[in-house]
Amino acid sequence: MIVYISGGVRSGKSRYAQERARQLSDAPVYVATARIWDAEFGQRVDRHRAERGPEWTTFEQEAKLATLPLANRVAVIDCVTLWLTNLFMAHDSDVARTLTAFNAEVDALVKLPGTFLIISNEIGMGLHADTELGRAFTDLQGWANQYVAATADEAIFMVSGLPLFLKNA
Repeated sequence: MIVYISGGVRSGKSRYAQERARQLSDAPVYVATARIWDAEFGQRVDRHRAERGPEWTTFEQEAKLATLPLANRVAVIDCVTLWLTNLFMAHDSDVARTLTAFNAEVDALVKLPGTFLIISNEIGMGLHADTELGRAFTDLQGWANQYVAATADEAIFMVSGLPLFLKNA
């Protein structure tokens, strides 16, 4: 089962996904797709690690998430934006190649038995990117989000800490 959770920055996506995972499993998995680019981001990652309890198994992997031991588990995948960034960089900022690679990774994940709560950001709802590369990534993010939402059994949009159910299982 795929549960897609999107929203803006600090909308409550991660908190909601983690609470939901804990309701479904006593031993949930947290998949962090982040690459630590700078010290401030490293501090954020450390804070998030500390907030999760010892019941969580954490995997840190930038791509090819279906290769992780996730079968028959409840896993929070946090998040599409960072996962996509990693692929975008690996594919030399080529939107078409990145989207193809991302969709293939989602397809591989969907084939695994388990419950996967996939978090993403709605970056196109904020300010308009002021560079060509930024606009390309915003488009890519939108298409990737649409793909995950279409694939998902359930889709939730978080606003001000409240879940809006877009698609129910």
